[in-house]
Amino acid sequence: MEGVTRSDNNMNSFADVEQSAIAPQAAVNSMLLRLTLAIFCCYLTIGIPLPVIPLYVHRDLGFSNVVVGFAVGIQFLATVLTRGYAGASADVKGPKLTVLKGSIMCSVAGATYLLGALLPFPPLGKLIALFAGRLLLGVGESMLVTGGLAWGIGLAGQQRAGQVMAWTGMAIYGALAVGSPCGLALEQHGGFVAVSLLVTLLPAIAILMVLGVQQTKPQAAVRTPFRHVIQRILRPGLALALQGVGFGSIGAFVSLYFAYQHWGHAGLALSTFGLSFVLVRAVCGGLPDRLGGFRVAWLSLLVEACGQLLLWKAHSAAMALGGAAITGFGCSLVFPALGVETVRRVAAESRGTALGAFAAFQDLSYAVTGPIAGIIATGFGYPAIFLFGAGMALLGVIIVLPQGRKPAAI
Repeated sequence: MEGVTRSDNNMNSFADVEQSAIAPQAAVNSMLLRLTLAIFCCYLTIGIPLPVIPLYVHRDLGFSNVVVGFAVGIQFLATVLTRGYAGASADVKGPKLTVLKGSIMCSVAGATYLLGALLPFPPLGKLIALFAGRLLLGVGESMLVTGGLAWGIGLAGQQRAGQVMAWTGMAIYGALAVGSPCGLALEQHGGFVAVSLLVTLLPAIAILMVLGVQQTKPQAAVRTPFRHVIQRILRPGLALALQGVGFGSIGAFVSLYFAYQHWGHAGLALSTFGLSFVLVRAVCGGLPDRLGGFRVAWLSLLVEACGQLLLWKAHSAAMALGGAAITGFGCSLVFPALGVETVRRVAAESRGTALGAFAAFQDLSYAVTGPIAGIIATGFGYPAIFLFGAGMALLGVIIVLPQGRKPAAI
């Protein structure tokens, strides 16, 4: 469906006005900032180990590129399978409780990593422990981000949905930018044990940040059936999934790509991606609300494709870092741009479910990109992974371009 009914718009407006009237604007901005910082701290549990896990699995445990892809992607598979639950939890039980549960789950994931690294397991046993931790982390990430988005939009109102998504994205990819070099440095000095210990402790900081943030009321118990929500958001969801291939390829294999090419500073690849991502969000985060989501999305996907092509043809570390940065520029606004279109298509009482389902498209992309990229790397070499990412981004342009040419709704 291409839009929502007038009654849906009325329900959204009423719910948002009622919620945003609870606190003055300055107080809302303060709560949004605390929520954003909490998501940043908690998402470090993903960013710090992300460049370390491929090295740990391939170099230390001795498993293949395909297994590396599964080790990275299995977290996102767990996220996909639990987005519906996380969205329903945010709608019915409230997003604050959902965020707190997700934070605790991220800490438990770190403890599982730590257990596997410390105990004298054979490589297969350590791999199983790692997979278990990745699954737990996927569940935690699902609840953290779905609950955080629903909470932020409930506090700020639907008219600021794009801004809430932009801030959340800055927290997520800022954590990736900071976490990547920190994770590699920590692994060099303390091994995977040190990485696991930090992952276990960080969520406590996030919990302390949001305990005093105002809860938003759970929505009505009668909600749109999940299959109907999927039908309404299918077009933006598919485009988001295609966008995710670029980041999924970088996250899963850029460390091994740099090692294969004998380039140094592999951790900077995720950092340049994350920093450019955050820069665009900070400067241009309001564009989807003003220009229309589809219009911003197809331009962003085109930029992402250019970055992936530069990574494919890179003949130096500097060129590869430039490709990662351009990919980050392109990826930055796709989620909030298409997310604006998503929240316009559903009633307020189904917002958490819709956001969970929308984010699940990206999670599914991350989950399958790792194994597929592993197969591509084995058959055609590491550079071919990024040619694949460019092709998927261009397919996303084809999906959203017809909508992006339409005038933005006022």
